[in-house]
Amino acid sequence: MKPWRGTFRWCVQTARTRRGRSTDTAMTLSTPPTRPEELRNLIRKGELTRPTSGFAPGYVQTNLVFIPKDLSFDFLLFCQRNPKPCPLIEVVEAGSAEPTRTAPGSDLRTDAAKYRVFRHGQLEAEVDEITNYWQDDLVSFLIGCSFTFEAALIRAGIRLQHVDQGTNVSMFVTSIEAVPAGAFSGPLVVTMRPVPQEKVVRAVQVTSRYPSVHGSPVHIG
Repeated sequence: MKPWRGTFRWCVQTARTRRGRSTDTAMTLSTPPTRPEELRNLIRKGELTRPTSGFAPGYVQTNLVFIPKDLSFDFLLFCQRNPKPCPLIEVVEAGSAEPTRTAPGSDLRTDAAKYRVFRHGQLEAEVDEITNYWQDDLVSFLIGCSFTFEAALIRAGIRLQHVDQGTNVSMFVTSIEAVPAGAFSGPLVVTMRPVPQEKVVRAVQVTSRYPSVHGSPVHIG
């Protein structure tokens, strides 16, 4: 018989709006970057276009959302009402592409591995950088990402399949509705990581120390 494996599900994001949602792509990299500056430089040069799970261990990773200023308060309120799935790390003022508090010197228009551009709720393009789409009224939201605590899980002896395989983590749309705010509403979307039964408690202990990047699982089963 195969050993029982617990299924862990962490919050990822919840927003479903008139302006859309996004996913990721994958590729291989022979020497994983260990520092944020190195990682951002590879992305900026177009040498890395895959999910950043397993890279820059020990540093905070974030999801990135750009919202037009006229909807930015609604989204800020949505994050405030849903702190588990949408833990805010930084909000960058309209027109600025540099998160000076968390990643000074970076450029949010070029330093993410992939961008999906939505217009009126429809996917318009998937691009490596968004300088041609940039608008001076865009407010940038950096939301804590569960990739952050993966290095701690690995140090605790918990192997992660998607890291070993160099793929993105599994994601699922749940039937749990987020608390709506203005134009923003939708179901909770979670990541899933299989964990051996005997390591479940340890996994909860490790991830609970990272509330700003989703923290402990929302479901185990």
